[in-house]
Amino acid sequence: MRYILSRFGFYVLAFLAAVTINFFLPRMMPGDPIQSFLARLAQSGGQITPETIASLEALYGYSTSVPLFEQFLTYLQNILIGEWGLSTRFFQPVMDVLGRGMLWTLLLVGTYLLVSYTLTTLLGIYVAWKRGTWVDSIITVSSVVISSIPAVVMALLMYFLFASDLGWFPTSYAYHPDLDPALSFEFVGSVAYHLALPLLSMVLLGMGNVMGMRSNMINQLGEDFIVMGWAKGVEDKKVMFQYGARNAVLPMITTFAMSVGGIFAGSLIIEIIFNYPGLGQVMFQAMLARDYPLIQGYLLIMTIMVLGANFIADCLLFKLDPRLSAQLD
Repeated sequence: MRYILSRFGFYVLAFLAAVTINFFLPRMMPGDPIQSFLARLAQSGGQITPETIASLEALYGYSTSVPLFEQFLTYLQNILIGEWGLSTRFFQPVMDVLGRGMLWTLLLVGTYLLVSYTLTTLLGIYVAWKRGTWVDSIITVSSVVISSIPAVVMALLMYFLFASDLGWFPTSYAYHPDLDPALSFEFVGSVAYHLALPLLSMVLLGMGNVMGMRSNMINQLGEDFIVMGWAKGVEDKKVMFQYGARNAVLPMITTFAMSVGGIFAGSLIIEIIFNYPGLGQVMFQAMLARDYPLIQGYLLIMTIMVLGANFIADCLLFKLDPRLSAQLD
């Protein structure tokens, strides 16, 4: 329990540091969300008065007359109570805007994590067991080459080949626009159909994890307890999965936790290219409009997810790896 509490305290401090950066970084960027809003208001023929500017500054918390440190304290207080501000692009609470995209991003990323890490773990175990054969050579070389392709290139290739040219998959949306969201076979099938190509792109980009699992498995196969298992006549499947893979998968938990940020960054690009209505689309529109509250909200969610994934990984490693608990006793 002491280990868990110490790790939790560390991630709380990391969260506060991230919130601090999240507040100051957008304010160091060129442009001003209030001026951007006023420009759009002027183009639409709206009347701009000093009272209008003062109201907008008070509403969005970007008053030039209030010291920056006081703005930061107010921002931190609002974060803790769930008041993440108002989007200057959508004119809605940030939580509401992010909530609409969060569902689809979690569906895409969650499905990817389940499919990709299951597939690459099993492939890594298999090629380690078949090391030195033609199967090992083909799978390992292919996984390295495919995973080396940049996310934007992979997504564009999949989009133009399978969606635009061949027309096998849709080019936008999360489900057919004529359907109403409902727990029905038709709606679920449409969601899966629209999810397939973005998901396939991400799974291909994650094939590099095969090499990590292969390396871990080969290291385990050289351990004394594996040799002892073979000497006692234990069947190969039991040696491979219960003895070798059980220990080889532990480093993959850490790898998974550390890659969460990169996975969400990759999903942002995928969502923009495939016009998938997740957080990537929201972030793209927020950047174009210099919507600081929405950008900060997106970065804050990413921070919470990355820190949460690493904390869960620490807890799992403490529970699954008896060597770690033994060192702390």
